[in-house]
Amino acid sequence: MRKTRKSISTKKEISQCKTAKEKQEDFIMLPTVDFCFKELMQNDNIRKNIIAALLNVPSSEVENTELMPTILRKESKDDKYGILDVRVKLKDGEQIDFEMQVEAFDCWANRSVYYLSKMYTSEIKEGEGYDRLKKCIHVSILAYDHFRDDKECYRRIAFCDTKTGKEYTDLMEMHILELSKLPPEEKNETSLLQWMRFLGGKTRKDFEEMAKKNSELEEAYDVLDKLSADEKKRLEYETRQRAIRDYNIGMLTAERRGIESGRKIGREEGRAEGETLRVSRINQLILELSKHGRTDDIVKAAADEEYQKKLLEEFDL
Repeated sequence: MRKTRKSISTKKEISQCKTAKEKQEDFIMLPTVDFCFKELMQNDNIRKNIIAALLNVPSSEVENTELMPTILRKESKDDKYGILDVRVKLKDGEQIDFEMQVEAFDCWANRSVYYLSKMYTSEIKEGEGYDRLKKCIHVSILAYDHFRDDKECYRRIAFCDTKTGKEYTDLMEMHILELSKLPPEEKNETSLLQWMRFLGGKTRKDFEEMAKKNSELEEAYDVLDKLSADEKKRLEYETRQRAIRDYNIGMLTAERRGIESGRKIGREEGRAEGETLRVSRINQLILELSKHGRTDDIVKAAADEEYQKKLLEEFDL
């Protein structure tokens, strides 16, 4: 009997070890985690192919992509820093900022406009001509619905005439990619849609299937696979994931506490307001009784709460 139990226990342990090993081997980083996205964009080919898809040009036309510092300089001590995810400079001086955002961010539009403007104005120094300004593009890759009233998963935003729709300038552009709105897969999809599907992948199987579609995604999956197998990188990735989860839990907790605190304050304010109103009614009653020479009623009302209520009803207070 003991031998049988020991045998069952051993088999269970072997099964658990096997499951743990399979999970370990099946692990794959997700590009929606900004750490993973930044690491992928370190690869020159991936960077070039994503930019080509975004600009809707052949990859051969994107000759050079230079990674730039992601901290935008401050113009004064009171200025606010801008910290980007990935900042790329093309051969002609054009700059592109990529930002990955998983959770809904209330001021995302304000933030992205600020970063785009800061990136644009940081190109020239005092005394230099405006002709030195080059095109700047801000790319928002969002894992949530930002525009909730439509199903468009991609849009390009530029300065234009609101009446005619005619473009004023393309020197500043915003590209919004909403991964959560990706439509059902179809044949002959654009390169941009394929890259959006890759960036929004959830499992190893997803990436393996996408890798079969073209050599660009195959290379990207190979880089992602090697990145996921790197123990040091995995530790950094999981640390970042944990930080995101902790932040979200912290925000949720703060929101709940804020709601409860608001309710408590509301109750306290309600009580205070009620007390103020009650005192005001009593003072008004005293004035009315004094006006009518009913001083005995004033004394009686102060000692008898029920009589006080009766008098308040009498004077409709």
